[in-house]
Amino acid sequence: MAMPAQSAALLAAAVAIAAAAFLLPPSSRLSWTPQGHFADMILANATIYTADPARPFAGAMAVRAGRVLRVGAYESVKELKGRHTHELNLSGNVVLPGFIDSHVHFIDGGLQLTRVPLRGVKSKDDFISRVKEATRDKHPGQWILGGGWNNDVWGGDFPAAAWLDDISPDNPVWLSRMDGHMGIANSLAMKIAGIDRSTDDPIGGTIVRTAEGEPTGLLIDTAMVLMFDVIEKVSTHERRDALLRASRHALMRGVTTVVDVGHYFPGVSAEKTWQDFSDVYEWAHSMQKMLIRVCLFFPMPSWARVSELIGENGRSLSQWIHLGGVKAFLDGSLGSSSALFHEPYEGDPGNYGLQVTDMDSLLNRTLESDKSGLQVAIHAIGDKANDMLLDMVDKVVDLNGVKDRRFRIEHAQHLAPGAANRFGKQGIIASVQPDHLLDDADSAAKKIGFDRAERSSYTFRSLLAGGAQLAFGSDWPVSDINPLQSIQTAISRKPPGWEVPWIPAERLSLDESLKAHTISAAYACFLDHAVGSLSEGKYADFVVLPSTSWDDFAGDLPAHVLATYVSGKLAYP
Repeated sequence: MAMPAQSAALLAAAVAIAAAAFLLPPSSRLSWTPQGHFADMILANATIYTADPARPFAGAMAVRAGRVLRVGAYESVKELKGRHTHELNLSGNVVLPGFIDSHVHFIDGGLQLTRVPLRGVKSKDDFISRVKEATRDKHPGQWILGGGWNNDVWGGDFPAAAWLDDISPDNPVWLSRMDGHMGIANSLAMKIAGIDRSTDDPIGGTIVRTAEGEPTGLLIDTAMVLMFDVIEKVSTHERRDALLRASRHALMRGVTTVVDVGHYFPGVSAEKTWQDFSDVYEWAHSMQKMLIRVCLFFPMPSWARVSELIGENGRSLSQWIHLGGVKAFLDGSLGSSSALFHEPYEGDPGNYGLQVTDMDSLLNRTLESDKSGLQVAIHAIGDKANDMLLDMVDKVVDLNGVKDRRFRIEHAQHLAPGAANRFGKQGIIASVQPDHLLDDADSAAKKIGFDRAERSSYTFRSLLAGGAQLAFGSDWPVSDINPLQSIQTAISRKPPGWEVPWIPAERLSLDESLKAHTISAAYACFLDHAVGSLSEGKYADFVVLPSTSWDDFAGDLPAHVLATYVSGKLAYP
């Protein structure tokens, strides 16, 4: 599709500015004192949504040394224009704060971009064809890895090792489901992992079997660790490339900050996350290769190590790397029938889901983490899992006292009646992923029944009404990083092919959805002093959209961003 002349002109001007852009300031800390008088860059004739309630909209913005110097009417900004100030006339284009993705598995996402892509596969034949194609350039014994499949798309039947064995007899295969809580292995991979009919289910996991007791190849939750232990290790070089690839992908979508919760899972060594920190993130920082800001969460079992690291370095290693806290799990996922509910799954009266972590252990580690000043984030999807966490937070407050802890529940996907109000009363962050409802809208009723699905699923409006802070994310690579689509989903709640919204009472407004991907997301990771709004003194992280007025933007959200700036420098394209 040809680019409109105005958009092309904007890009040309942006590239020219980038070519002459200033270097980042030598100081690596968040404190900032403006030097000199004039701006490095001025955005003029813009439609700027600031996400700052003190000044929601503006027409111009001045940037100096990577920070917002002034935002307001052009008359108040033009006095900051000097001989070397670059002025960018946006001709009305909408400008937003850089998006914050509140929940990603960032390096895994970068790796997945080069693996077998199974998202959107609509049939068994297509599934098999994708894997067969991947075997062509593999040597015997080389692993074939991929993910993103969703059995609900092709009717609900789960894949089996038998689908893969004929096309990959000499290559072990592991393909994760879209939710990351289930995967399928071929027979060779199971043989390497030592999985057979005599292998016991691990605590918090399931080896799916035939009626005769033979493993089908499907592994759920902690059972996946049996496969993780034998999959060939990803090299440091590959992981570093994955970070850079992931960063460019995020910038293309207008994301300037991510909360990386790593790839820890119960039963998996916490050391992998720490290796990513030292081998990848610290390397990228030392080599000046960081492209976006990251807030890192570490496995809760290593809370003492995180506390020590923060004690030595503070919460921000630089403007790029922030130490968020610790993450844990309580249950599985809806798609894998392992999210923990008060009532059983439809057609499976003995299955209430899986509790993947012992509550006594979780409480004790949460108390210690919280006492040491760490932010705590815990995965909970089912209504029972969320209630258990809400009860646990009450105990933490009773034992450790009231403070600004910003406890996070990751996903908060299905809530029992009254639970949404408890989030607000307890000051808990609901870290939610709107685009997940696009996948679950068709399957939730089949999994837990129509009435339960309608009253409990993705209760964004109820959470806000109860006083909770919403933080939007993608859970990439479970869903793609795409804030504009996520915002549209939260507003419309219309999955593909649907004529009417799913649970329309839970829809959000445009402003509420934008804040959940900007200032509320910044608040949710203690970065609201530095990012999340276009306010004076904050980093000049922003996106330029093709919409040329606010009415144009609000009436038809664009599918892409025109340009992404980080610290006032053009980062995409």
